[in-house]
Formats: sequence, C-alpha cells, structure tokens
Amino acid sequence: MKLATQLFAPLSFALLSFSALSTANVIPADGDISEIKQAFFTAQQQQGFSEQAIEDYFNNAQYEQKVIDAITTPWEAKPWHQYYPIFLTEKRLEKGLAFWQQHEATITRAADQFNVDPQIIVAIIGIETFYGGYMGNYPVKDALFTLGFYYTPRADFFRREFGHLQKLVEEEQLDINQLKGSYAGAMGFGQFIPSSYRAYAVDFDNDGRRDLLNSTEDAIGSVANYFHQHGWQRGAPVTLALTDDPRSDNIKLWDNKKPHYQVKDILSPTASLQQSTDIDVTQKAIVIELEQADNNEYWLGLNNFYVITRYNRSPLYAMAVYQFSQQLQAAFEAK
Repeated sequence: MKLATQLFAPLSFALLSFSALSTANVIPADGDISEIKQAFFTAQQQQGFSEQAIEDYFNNAQYEQKVIDAITTPWEAKPWHQYYPIFLTEKRLEKGLAFWQQHEATITRAADQFNVDPQIIVAIIGIETFYGGYMGNYPVKDALFTLGFYYTPRADFFRREFGHLQKLVEEEQLDINQLKGSYAGAMGFGQFIPSSYRAYAVDFDNDGRRDLLNSTEDAIGSVANYFHQHGWQRGAPVTLALTDDPRSDNIKLWDNKKPHYQVKDILSPTASLQQSTDIDVTQKAIVIELEQADNNEYWLGLNNFYVITRYNRSPLYAMAVYQFSQQLQAAFEAK
C-alpha cells in the first residue's frame, strides 16, 4: 500500500463551516494581489518549483465569482432543524445500504485495517457526495485560486491549498484541467482538499495510484485512514444526549478547540444523561447545542465526535454524520 510520506496539520474540508460574510471580505476581481502573489511564488519555489512552472500554474487559474457566492452562504449557517433533513433522507439511506452491500469486502477490510467503525466510512461518503453522485462541478484550481487570493477571511489557508494542489498534481500525475470538486476545492468520493489528499490518501486497490476521484476502493481506504490518523476509537460512543442545558460559569459551548472538559465536569443534577450509560466520566468531552424549531437540544460530544469535526469543523455536520451512521448500521444489520 502506498501511503503519503508527509503528514500535514488536521484540516476540515468539503462543506467547510464558514459564517455568511459581507463583500467587505472579498478583494475585487481586478484588485491588486501583487504582494500576496509574490509571497506565493516564494513559497512554491521553496517546494522545488521553478519560477516559470509557478507562473504557468498561476496563469492557468482564474477568478470565479460563483465560488465567492457559495462560500458566503454555507449550509452550516442553517439551524439544526433545517440542516439535518437535507442529509438524513430515505433516498440517501437506501443508496448507502446498497453501497455498503456492493463494497462490503472493501469496507470491512478498511474498517479492520484502520480500526474504524464501518458505518462511519459509509456515512461520510454518503454525506459528502451521495456515493459519488455529486462530487462538485467547480474547477478545483479556480476555486482555490479565487479563495486564496480574493477571499480575505481564509486567504492564507486557501493559498496553501492552492500550493498543495500544484504539488499534488505533480505527485499523482493528475490532469489539473479535469479536476472538479466543491467550492472549497475538495475532490473525490470523500471530498479531500489537496493537503489532506497528499497526507491521508492511500492506494487501497494496489494499482500504484492514489485515485480518490475514480477508485471507490481508494476512497474507502482513505476515509478510514483519515479517521484512524485523527484518533478514532472503534466501538467507542460518539455523542450522548443531555436532559438540559449544562452551561455555567465554568462550562461553555464548544468553541472548535480540542476537548478539555471532563464528562463529570459537565454533568449535574439538572443536566444529566437522558439515558443511563456506563461511561468513563473522566474522559474529555465538549458541549453541543442543536437548535430545534421549538427548543434547543444539548449533547455531550466525546472523542469520536471531535474526530468527525476534524473532517468538517461544523458540529451540525458531525451530528448529521453520526446519526446517519446509526441509521446505516441498523439497516445493514437488519438486511
């Protein structure tokens, strides 16, 4: 199996959870980007590219206004009660069950090799691309170029991804002009951004290539490897419902940082577990709030929940993945 030789910091991808932002955060298409362009060229030269290769690569990308439009109106800005029906559908469940049955041997092999629950692998691919049905129609180079040079809130991040894309294309011998993906530059069945593709993709079908756009085996193995590398614990609980709001002077809602509360710090007589569960109360946890139509729900997010947010930082996304994985597991076991 061919693994990436270099690992990068955990990055969320696919449906990246950005808040709706004003046009003040966008550099006009004809704006001056000469300074950041030079910084990019310097960074790429340090990666071994010649100035001419960088110039050709840079000039092959173009600004796309539709990318800016998409990133400023993310689905994760919706409340939970409007968000989850987008993903938790009977159609997606039926497709997921069929995908699991068709690729059962590969999914089992990936789950065993990387010590990841099989239903989470199937859920991720289903939520991300409806099992390869919707991988995105944005040219990846143009999406990353636009966000890296014209979208100021995450410009540094996306410029790095634009740089990783040049390296990825060289390493994997990809046709950059044929690469299509999400508005955030994520590709393939599992929607990997370029740095994650380079770091976590595996050649699971042993054909000598890491192909996340055409090989379901590589996609399945790569999703499993991503979760493994980020600390997934097979068979461990993911999230537990609370009876009430546990917030206090000492307990706050999750702020996208690594869990630092212990379960015992969060639980109280008024905010206990909805169902009695034998868990280690010294383990780390976060507090998640989900907005329903007429009330708010509160949940403990445990280690595995946090791992899902390394794929996409939105707690709504992580909860949708988890609940969909539960539906898939129940359907698969009942087959």
